[in-house]
Amino acid sequence: MECELLRFGNVVVRDSSTAHPIMMRYAVKQMIALSVMPSVVGWMLLFAPAMAQDGDGQLAFNNLCRTCHTLKAGDNRLGPSLHEVIGRKSGSLPDFGYSESMKKADVVWDKSNLDRFIANPDQIVPGNNMKPFSGVATAEERAKIVSYLATAAK
Repeated sequence: MECELLRFGNVVVRDSSTAHPIMMRYAVKQMIALSVMPSVVGWMLLFAPAMAQDGDGQLAFNNLCRTCHTLKAGDNRLGPSLHEVIGRKSGSLPDFGYSESMKKADVVWDKSNLDRFIANPDQIVPGNNMKPFSGVATAEERAKIVSYLATAAK
């Protein structure tokens, strides 16, 4: 009588009826891992640029903004919390002491307004209290910060 050889990853058994149950479980786990792994790697490669960009945005925020601002709701420091800043009217958090110019500024923060404000706060809201911060010169760094605020501050 000829035996049929079955190969499960690195495990070879004569036939499934004589294989030890532990070996069969090991073989099935190996087959699943080998069939799922390419998909997992593919998804990681697909989303790696977005994850890196979020990391770059957080790094830029930490280096340039975190001294005065947080993204935690209600956690106002030297500057107001930037939690859900996109769509918020300037000077509108009830428990933060904004300058009169910021309260009267009639700016609704969107990505474009934030980019312009981060570039040169005095140009957008003259008389603001963000001294000695004078702005972020590079468009790339501003884009990282604005993108980070749009995604992380929700």
